[in-house]
Amino acid sequence: MIPFNKPFLTGKETQYIEEAVQSGKISGNGIFTQKCQHFFEDQYKFGKVLLTTSCTDALEMAAILANIEAGDEVIIPSYTFVSTALAFVRQGAKIIFADSYNDNPNIDADQIESLITLKTKAIVVVHYAGIACDMEKIMHIAERHQLIVIEDAAQAIDSFYTFSDGTKKALGSIGHLGAFSFHETKNIISGEGGMLTINDEQYIDRAEVIWEKGTNRSQFFRGEINKYGWVDTGSSFLPSEIISAFLWAQLENLKKIQQKRLQIWNQYYKNLKDVSFVQLPHIPEYATNNAHMFYLIFENIEQRSKMIKYLKDNNVLSVFHYLSLHKSDYYTDKHDGRSLQNSDNFENTLLRLPLYYDLSEPEINKVVSLIKNFFK
Repeated sequence: MIPFNKPFLTGKETQYIEEAVQSGKISGNGIFTQKCQHFFEDQYKFGKVLLTTSCTDALEMAAILANIEAGDEVIIPSYTFVSTALAFVRQGAKIIFADSYNDNPNIDADQIESLITLKTKAIVVVHYAGIACDMEKIMHIAERHQLIVIEDAAQAIDSFYTFSDGTKKALGSIGHLGAFSFHETKNIISGEGGMLTINDEQYIDRAEVIWEKGTNRSQFFRGEINKYGWVDTGSSFLPSEIISAFLWAQLENLKKIQQKRLQIWNQYYKNLKDVSFVQLPHIPEYATNNAHMFYLIFENIEQRSKMIKYLKDNNVLSVFHYLSLHKSDYYTDKHDGRSLQNSDNFENTLLRLPLYYDLSEPEINKVVSLIKNFFK
């Protein structure tokens, strides 16, 4: 059976976990946490990085930092995982769902401004498949209306956006705040795990407090104050050193992992680009490709369902996602009734193929051959 995903281990994860255990500090914010955070800040020029136990936690921190309150409106794409919206719903916000482009699942930046009202507080963008949203256009809109931009970059590690002046910036470094995932299905993993990126310095001090259960303990550990206490809201967002140690082993191999994933992605694209019955991923000129996923777009849900069954019958697992959030059982009666046709179309037609580091060339060729034989 060719699985949809298989976590990649570099071989040093358990060694670093043992080092963390022997260090005598495994509760979090120790040497491995700090090494990972400094790596991301140096490599991608994030303003400040705080590791979290998940991307969901990072988004929840972002919602708190943005001072989202009951009655506020937050613009979010409907075609995304529930965590993107849930973090802001927990703060009492009303979610204003936006549609995708017709040629890729990212939020349609040209529709955002029409959704802004006096109650709008933030725009949350999701870089689906690690492919950048149109951040230059979105940041201009946010600036005009004095809104906060939060990047859900769960799938977007090591992916970039190129501005019209040629400047290239890492995804997660452009908005005021960004959130990443290191779940086992992502390019770089720690089982569960995530991080918050803080690119507007006005949020840095408070982010550390929220991260440390509402206390100013981080300042205390740096010797900036002589005692610490409860000064704000917050929760236990920081991960243990064991998670950070696992992540460090991955970061040491980031370049190798990315090169292999791109090789697999390109092999899929080269061998499937002539299949006329499906659409392949669209990458805008301003975006790079981090090879997080390879997907196909089918003509309808019936065709996709038959393909899933055909692949499974031949020992290949493929998956689809997401279900449009505006139609979910939890939120359908709160949605304003607008039709989000493109989001619904991707819900019914997008299919993800197996893509992981250890996927071999013969296995890729098998998947490609099955797809071509299906259409024959």
